[in-house]
Amino acid sequence: MSSSPSALTFYTNPMSRGQIARWALHEAGVDYDQKIVEYAEDMKSAEYLAINPMGKVPAIVHDGKTVTECAAICAYLADAFPDTGLAPTPDERADYYRWLFFAAGPLEQAVFDRNLGLSVTEEQERSAGYGSYDRAMDVLDQMLQSRDYVCGDRFTMADVYVGSQVDWGLQFKTFPERDSFTAYAERLREREKYKESKAVDAALIQQA
Repeated sequence: MSSSPSALTFYTNPMSRGQIARWALHEAGVDYDQKIVEYAEDMKSAEYLAINPMGKVPAIVHDGKTVTECAAICAYLADAFPDTGLAPTPDERADYYRWLFFAAGPLEQAVFDRNLGLSVTEEQERSAGYGSYDRAMDVLDQMLQSRDYVCGDRFTMADVYVGSQVDWGLQFKTFPERDSFTAYAERLREREKYKESKAVDAALIQQA
């Protein structure tokens, strides 16, 4: 995308969840001004903490408003640029928001806890938002067995976020190899904007 001044500034690091937001920006066809935030010196700087007090990337600033958290950025872009058709139709809203927030909440927490070597007991499953890692994976698997995309036959912005979770999970072996996950990831990897955005981050990583 263009590096010329624009109404949207994208703060990212190529080796981060910023790859999700970049894919969303490319799907939405948004012109943006890119700001690379370095881990060592930039993320905890006063300048960047004024953008995101968490000291995390990605973040976007659009028309003076700041949005952080990848799922929120995806949903925001779909709404802010409605001509792309990436926002849900009225009939799609239930599935769109259900699975977007499922992936951002229970699913990501289940994966993270497993990576830390944490597991919940059967008794603790009642308190854990994700129940158990296996249950979270089974629920997502069941959904993807029944449709090509989150909202059915049509790609929406929810697929950028949910799809990124599946795509990365398969690559880094934090997701089990299941037919529905593999088929879904393969569909998404064929998208022009997926390839385009990944190429940008790959080039930035090479330059680092």
